[in-house]
Amino acid sequence: MAEPIESIDVVVIGAGPAGVVAATLLWQKGYRVRVLERQHFPRFSIGESLLPQCMVYLEEAGLADVVNNAGFRYKNGAAFAWGDRYTWFNFEEKFTAGPGTTFQVERARFDKLLTDAAEARGVDIRFGQAITDCVATDTGSRLTARADDGSLTQLDCRFVLDASGFGRVLPRLLDLETPSNFPVRQAFFTHVEDGIAPGAFDRDKILVTVHPQERDIWFWLIPLSDTKCSCGVIVSDEKLAQRRGETPEQLLHELIAEAPVLAKLLANASWPIPVNKLSGYSRNVKQLATDRYALLGNAGEFLDPIFSSGITIAMRSASTAVATLVRQLEGETVDWHADYEQPLRQGVDTFRVFVDAWYEGLFQDIIFFEGQVVSVRDMISSVLAGYAWDRANPFVADPTRRMNALAQFCRPEEAS
Repeated sequence: MAEPIESIDVVVIGAGPAGVVAATLLWQKGYRVRVLERQHFPRFSIGESLLPQCMVYLEEAGLADVVNNAGFRYKNGAAFAWGDRYTWFNFEEKFTAGPGTTFQVERARFDKLLTDAAEARGVDIRFGQAITDCVATDTGSRLTARADDGSLTQLDCRFVLDASGFGRVLPRLLDLETPSNFPVRQAFFTHVEDGIAPGAFDRDKILVTVHPQERDIWFWLIPLSDTKCSCGVIVSDEKLAQRRGETPEQLLHELIAEAPVLAKLLANASWPIPVNKLSGYSRNVKQLATDRYALLGNAGEFLDPIFSSGITIAMRSASTAVATLVRQLEGETVDWHADYEQPLRQGVDTFRVFVDAWYEGLFQDIIFFEGQVVSVRDMISSVLAGYAWDRANPFVADPTRRMNALAQFCRPEEAS
């Protein structure tokens, strides 16, 4: 006999940072919420370099103290290297008020920490639950979930928040996918015991290294402890076709060898786990929300990992969606496009301008320019710290014009 169909207020798909923040905020408001997660935690994931604005949303959800006391690697900025050029941004020196420091986190432990804290407060999280169907009902949606043992359960809910990340559950089930306008790129990444001598590397910052000849190829080095780093490279399919390496390990090592500064830093590294590959990660959708569902973070749109914006966008989307949803659940008529999608996309579009400018070389010309104006540098630092929704910042209010004008001023004469 089939199990009875249970009714609750909100189903959250996915127990990553966006899902946990959203579910905890709803639980604080007294709503019946259930999180359904396909995997079991802890599990490996990338997106390990938080931005300071994340701390605002963790504080809102009552989870900041848990993260602050977990012993994660402190982070106060971002450093950039290109050949013999080196520059950095201190996120405490920024235009926008708010936290200026955060953490580099090993996601397996970070995500488990957040789910454990949410469950301890009373949030209902079920692991090993894959969503196989979502259909509209008179009062919301009906979801079907398949457990690890193959059993099926159905839930009726008033609203669905999809925080499934790259799993993109609702975009697949509801045919919401649209092509991204970014070129197809691939990421090759792993964790290394880095063997870097003390003092040779600023472990309080993520290091982004530009390939000496191919400026659209870049590497990340994220310190996770005093001896361990996350290391990866981003390369387009076009450039990848020119490479000799056949396996992810061969390709990552081949590319690192071509970047002398990074190769020197990792000369004594050991590589204990396999190199992972993520391909064609940039995504877009037809719409982010209706009166029945909203897509959070990577489930809706993912740009590029260059500025570590993914978790910030995810947490911002959770906070904004819950604020809108609570109004709807309380009987107000809300406009999900005007109240959720447009405000969220404003910051996403700011990041998009920075991403486009990075791959075009414009932003690299700006950050490596020697005669930087402090006030302008602080405005850029604010965006890099995640404050991409502060319209008082000229680089948020009018990012395209500001970026192009500044790049024209900073660009070397031979490139003009």
